[in-house]
Amino acid sequence: MKPEKYSFWFVFIFFAIVTPAYWFVSGEVAGTFVLGATGLLGGFIAAFLTLQARNFDPRPEDREDAEVVEGAGDMGFFAPKSIWPFWAAVVTAGICLGPALHQAWITILFMGVGVWACSGWVLEFYRGDYKH
Repeated sequence: MKPEKYSFWFVFIFFAIVTPAYWFVSGEVAGTFVLGATGLLGGFIAAFLTLQARNFDPRPEDREDAEVVEGAGDMGFFAPKSIWPFWAAVVTAGICLGPALHQAWITILFMGVGVWACSGWVLEFYRGDYKH
């Protein structure tokens, strides 16, 4: 968990420096609050990862003496072919098109198509050629 831990500690330190600088430059309350909250959330995650790293055996990428083969393994199962990611992209574009054209009916229409596309993607291995 070392890379993740260091990334979130960087976020915490960065926003701890930027937040007061933003307050002195702009004097705005809302932006200062949001920057500070972002830094605190990064600090919470960094502290959690730091504490949890003590309870787990180090992963291969956390050890200096690790071999490449130790990190090998299954990366997941991916469909050999699927049309559903295409339909998900079409639905996302359509939902964003509605507000862009100030037409709510387009968004509502594509949200309905989105239910179909999402259910098709989720259930693609329960019917058809790849049923198990």
